Amino acid sequence: MTCPRCDSDKTHVLTESPVGKVWTVYICDQCFFSWRNTESAEITDPAKYNPKWKLTAEKIANLQVIPPVPALKK
Repeated sequence: MTCPRCDSDKTHVLTESPVGKVWTVYICDQCFFSWRNTESAEITDPAKYNPKWKLTAEKIANLQVIPPVPALKK
C-alpha cells in the first residue's frame, strides 16, 4: 500500500470495521496521514490525490514542530 499524501510505502492497517470487514483504515508511518479504503479515489489513490496537499520527505523534515501544551495553572 502506498500513502496517497507522501507516496511512502511505509503504511499499515490501523484498524478494521468491527463487524463484516466493511472498511479498513490505513496509516502512513512517514507523514501520519490516515485514510479509509471506502473513501473516494481522490483520497485513496496517490495518482489522483490533489498535488497541492502532497508532501515530500524534504517537506516533512522541515515541518514546524507543534509547541507543547503548558501545564495547567493551579
